[in-house]
Amino acid sequence: MKVILNQDVTGLGEEGDIKDVAAGYARNYLLPQKLAVPHTKEFLAQLEHKRAAIDKRKETKRMEAAGLKERLEAEEIKFSLPAGENGKLFGSVNNANVVTELEKKGYTIEKKRIEIPEHTIRNTGTYRIRVRLYDKEEAAVKLVVEGIVQHAAAPAQSRPRGRRPEATPAPAAPTAPVAETAAEVAADAPAPASEEG
Repeated sequence: MKVILNQDVTGLGEEGDIKDVAAGYARNYLLPQKLAVPHTKEFLAQLEHKRAAIDKRKETKRMEAAGLKERLEAEEIKFSLPAGENGKLFGSVNNANVVTELEKKGYTIEKKRIEIPEHTIRNTGTYRIRVRLYDKEEAAVKLVVEGIVQHAAAPAQSRPRGRRPEATPAPAAPTAPVAETAAEVAADAPAPASEEG
């Protein structure tokens, strides 16, 4: 089924493009969302009438994309995540994480426009990710993933395995009466016999 796009549709085309699509896709998505209109003489006439304005908007978008590309390629996105000593992350970095970091830097980019090698990053290192902008324009953004090495807590390491820590003894009773009793016992005891040579 032929349709005329009312606006840019990622992965399909730009505003004003005439596209041949599956009838179900057109009926169930493009037409109800007003992303496209049927390819008829009436809509073709409207398209020709709006052609100059559409071309001007496209040119503006291309210029904005070129400027955005320059700014994005000057950026460095950095993640510091828990990792093992071999550099394997406890988790991963995906395009949703990148969107969040870009928003912190003031960029609003759709998640589906960000392409990460193998869809997720699971190891530390430096990567180049692609950000699709407008038409054929795309930016290569530097992404650095640093690992935070996880160590076990120090007390757990010093404790011997398999043994529970000993209980702390209760405070002793006052020692003065005990000392007196010991002295009395010593006084009552017979003196040891001395050996004569």
